[in-house]
Amino acid sequence: MDGDGDPESVAQPEEASPEEQQEEACAEEANAGEEQPEEVEEEEAAYLDELPEPLLLRVLAELPAAELVQACRLVCLRWKELVDGAPLWLLKCQQEGLVPEGGAEDERDHWQQFYFLSKRRRNLLRNPCGEEDLEGWCDVEHGGDGWRVEELPGDCGPEFIHDDSVKKFFASSFEWCRKAQVIDLQAEGYWEELLDTTQPAIVAKDWYSGRSDAGCLYELTVKLLSEHEDVLAEFSSGQVAVPQDSDDGGWIEVSSEALGRRGGARARWAGLVETLPQGRGRAPRGEVEGPRAKKSRRSGGGSVRQGGVAWVGLGVPSLTVPLTPQISHTFTDYGPGVRFVRFEHGGQDSVYWKGWFGARVTNSSVWVEP
Repeated sequence: MDGDGDPESVAQPEEASPEEQQEEACAEEANAGEEQPEEVEEEEAAYLDELPEPLLLRVLAELPAAELVQACRLVCLRWKELVDGAPLWLLKCQQEGLVPEGGAEDERDHWQQFYFLSKRRRNLLRNPCGEEDLEGWCDVEHGGDGWRVEELPGDCGPEFIHDDSVKKFFASSFEWCRKAQVIDLQAEGYWEELLDTTQPAIVAKDWYSGRSDAGCLYELTVKLLSEHEDVLAEFSSGQVAVPQDSDDGGWIEVSSEALGRRGGARARWAGLVETLPQGRGRAPRGEVEGPRAKKSRRSGGGSVRQGGVAWVGLGVPSLTVPLTPQISHTFTDYGPGVRFVRFEHGGQDSVYWKGWFGARVTNSSVWVEP
């Protein structure tokens, strides 16, 4: 038969070339190599599963937190229970130096939550010291000659001795200058269930100062907002007056740790703290005591003294404070639905001089406590 009908030519395949044989051998070796790691992983998992729990916890504690939650807890029921339990996260906190305020380790149940909140703890405000001019700030009101960023300490101003990294400040003018930031808590990594159920403390702080040659006014307002920007809780310092030629020149720290509408303001002097009834705006006689107590100047409806404990009301039209207190207000138990924090502050001078003789602000901060 010719080539078209030769049975041998039909039945017998062509012999592979040496190059093709080499490629097939390499492919077989690659396939064999792919199977080997899987076998090794199974053996390692079996070995780890046989470890005593304290030793296994130490092994797991060396892994990144994201791997523990996203992968390790899916391996088996035992690993899931370990990852969801408190001992593993307590160990990770100890290894990374994350300690609750006051060091009360025995009183904390949710160590996993404490770990993740501690790792996220940071200033949520952008450009707090004016390094980028007014970038990040919204609803900017330029009263008088408007806001201006200046280098510390500025003319007739005190040094900022509390943080060497702070180099600049915002100076206000002869009419009210205001600016704000709105923080999206979910966009910053704080999930809905955490905000609605745990309701971690939300803290805001601000530093302000005046010039030695001009009096000024300062005001801070912090609001917790819902998804639709309804106000769920609010703190306001009221207008705080810094007198001209004050003997206590320096930067003042104002902290707001929110208690919601039900609470009052707290003023700290020399380690003494008094929680104030809402609406109380003047220090009654006899309630301000202490070895360092002395009268300060009054302005408007407020009265405070340096040293001891003083009443400070919310909504006081104008309040003169010494330069050592920390006025604080705490947002806890603020209820479900909080999604945004609005931070707004402002100032002006009290002498109505052209230029930038008003309140100075810098190093503002907002963060979520673990």
